[in-house]
Amino acid sequence: MKLVIGCDHAAFDAKTEIIQLLKSLGHDIIDDGTHSLESVDYPDYAASVSQKVQSGDAERGILICGTGLGMSMAANRYKGIRAALCFTEELAELSRLHNDANVLCLGARTQSVESMKSILSLWLTTEWEGDRHARRLNKIELNSRGQDAE
Repeated sequence: MKLVIGCDHAAFDAKTEIIQLLKSLGHDIIDDGTHSLESVDYPDYAASVSQKVQSGDAERGILICGTGLGMSMAANRYKGIRAALCFTEELAELSRLHNDANVLCLGARTQSVESMKSILSLWLTTEWEGDRHARRLNKIELNSRGQDAE
């Protein structure tokens, strides 16, 4: 799978380890930064990753900041992005099964790297159920354009 990953300075070390895991699993990785521990603004990385998922340059995205909260808020501002902040394997699985999450958000200060890896592995291998969930995702999409959902 072609994946794009981005982080802020708080998650630089975690991102480096996660990229190693993803490559070992055979995924094609776009590393959107940051590339150092120097302080940066997380919305810039949420934008870059979200835009690559929107355009189809990547199938899914991964965003990591201190808590995952800022990244998830910023990414969900982009049309067609369904970013899920997941801090358990159950949430990761449900975000894919029910919500077809295309961006996973994680928190480097609130989760261990090992926890992030297990959550990510499950998220990557879980397929969307579709069916009744498609109707709900359509309502989210319509509402994001300021239209009334039917």
